Amino acid sequence: MRLDRGDLLPEVITPPPGPRSRLLSRHLAASEAPRVNTLPPAADGPEAPLASSVVWEEALGSNVLDVDGNRYLDLTSGFGVAAVGHRHPRVVAAAVDQAGRLLHGLGDVAAHPVRIALARKLCALAPVGSGDDPPLVHYAISGADAVEIALKTALLATGRPGVIAFEPSYHGVTLGALAATSRPAFRHPFREHLHRHVRRLPYGCDPRRVADEAARQPLAAVLFEPIVGREGVIRPPEGWLRALGEIARDHGALLVADEIFTGFGRTGSLFAVDHDALRPDILCCGKALAGGLPIAATIGRRSVMNAWNPAPATGFDPGVEALHTATHLANPAACAAALAVLDILEGDRLPQRAATLGTEIARRLDRWPERFLPVAETRGRGLLWGVELDTADTAKSVTTDLLQRGVLALAGGPQGNVLQIVPPLTIAEEQLATALYLIEAVLDEHNPVR
Repeated sequence: MRLDRGDLLPEVITPPPGPRSRLLSRHLAASEAPRVNTLPPAADGPEAPLASSVVWEEALGSNVLDVDGNRYLDLTSGFGVAAVGHRHPRVVAAAVDQAGRLLHGLGDVAAHPVRIALARKLCALAPVGSGDDPPLVHYAISGADAVEIALKTALLATGRPGVIAFEPSYHGVTLGALAATSRPAFRHPFREHLHRHVRRLPYGCDPRRVADEAARQPLAAVLFEPIVGREGVIRPPEGWLRALGEIARDHGALLVADEIFTGFGRTGSLFAVDHDALRPDILCCGKALAGGLPIAATIGRRSVMNAWNPAPATGFDPGVEALHTATHLANPAACAAALAVLDILEGDRLPQRAATLGTEIARRLDRWPERFLPVAETRGRGLLWGVELDTADTAKSVTTDLLQRGVLALAGGPQGNVLQIVPPLTIAEEQLATALYLIEAVLDEHNPVR
């Protein structure tokens, strides 16, 4: 079986995970380090099952095909990457065309045309800087790498150590970003090696608490998600983001927006900070940027990004060396794919489509806490939604039951009890309606018998 369309409804022909998925999962567990792929532990024996571990064969649009021939509706977008849909033909064509001319460049030593075109496009689109202090781009390999760059930029530009972050939040698990990520399970094994000047406050707390904390320490940055993504899909109180901006300015700190999950149309605007007319000093983006190829970016005001010039405030002169780089920096095929994604988002008006579909989803989900006893709350914006359930066990059971019906969904949040609805922005209306209907059917099965 192959996927020739991406707007199809789910079809389960073998209860997942099927026999080929189970076999390949055993091979995976035998050849990859533990916890790289989060397979649940298997019981002893060569035929021991692995719970709910499907192996993807193919993806197109809003559909995923597994190695056993099951076709799913994807409510994960591959962690939000497939905003324009999996394997969008224009993205594939751009990457293939570029690969036929230049597949790999020379990182921080030699540029190439699509790298320059993408930087110019990102500078034109990002809500950062102004006419006399325009934005500059620092390319990254991943979202966590973009956060690393943002934190390093803030430390270089201000010469101060302090960072305010929030709970819950997810900024990545590389050593610098990990210091700002809130979940203790991620930080605990490495706690002795993390930046010690990160202070966490509750997301959406009284801005006066943020101002008080800012006054207690020499502050380099206030790092925030405009809407908390992986850690529970939480919207901030009205006016809270603007208050953060004012506090950062009052204390000479940089306002850093982590838009890795929320950027590129997910919330109904190109960037989530646009909803509050907020212009951060630094903005991190990634995930959806290249439609499936790995690339990210940190975009900051020129006056801030100039801190990367030789002989920074530390007095150390690196000569001509780049202080933060990677072999695959601004990969040509990824840059070409990203330009195609940005054109699709604009030409097909996908942020506006996400806003319209989000309004329809809100009307439906607003009734769920009354209809389904396990549902405590629903929240979100555009095509980023979270359904808070009573327990993590309920969330696990719901995602497992959805998998059996051909719907891919993840549960997140610090307690693992928030079902996430994060479909491609291109999802067909019939697919979305079917997915919501199937979620309702599963939730109804979890209602106590009256």
